[in-house]
Amino acid sequence: MKKIMRIAALAMALCLALCGACASAEGNHILIAYFTAAENSGVDAVSSASVVEIDGAAKGVSQAVAEWIAERTGGDLFSIRTSTVYPAEFDPLADYAMREQEEDARPELTTHIENLDQYDTIFVGFPIWWYEMPMVMRSFFDEYDFSGKTIIPFTVHRGSRLSGTPEVIQELEPNATVVQDGFQVYHEETPDAKADLDAWLTGLGY
Repeated sequence: MKKIMRIAALAMALCLALCGACASAEGNHILIAYFTAAENSGVDAVSSASVVEIDGAAKGVSQAVAEWIAERTGGDLFSIRTSTVYPAEFDPLADYAMREQEEDARPELTTHIENLDQYDTIFVGFPIWWYEMPMVMRSFFDEYDFSGKTIIPFTVHRGSRLSGTPEVIQELEPNATVVQDGFQVYHEETPDAKADLDAWLTGLGY
């Protein structure tokens, strides 16, 4: 009898281990989608105005924050890319961004989320251009229906903070839950923002 009980216990332990492996393979249902001009400028990232140096590596500012969120939450990273080639220098980029707004442009997306249904929570990050999110973000929200999902915005800015973008996202995705208290960091302060980001994520329960 004891032998049978030991075999049963071993079988249960094996079953639990296999279930844990399956759950791990399924992921934790978190996606971190971000847009940075540095990955869409057609030049070496070091030359882009959208870059900061972190631990000796040049990274797009939104990318850096996204990677920290992925590290903390275990979520999957997704880079929002477009066929538009953005200017690398700050002033030409600002002019280009303004023209896109005036034209109500919808830049073409060249990367696409696979298996969106597997994600319950979507962190979405982008720079603030002329008090707005880049027009490519409208292309992004046009492409996907985030009904029933939680969207958590984060922004990198040069003085505009969140600039009302959580409310705009809520208008674009009326059937999603959009966290209004998104994370925001001033561009040049990004390399030192990890502690603030961690505190924000703790407040969200991560």
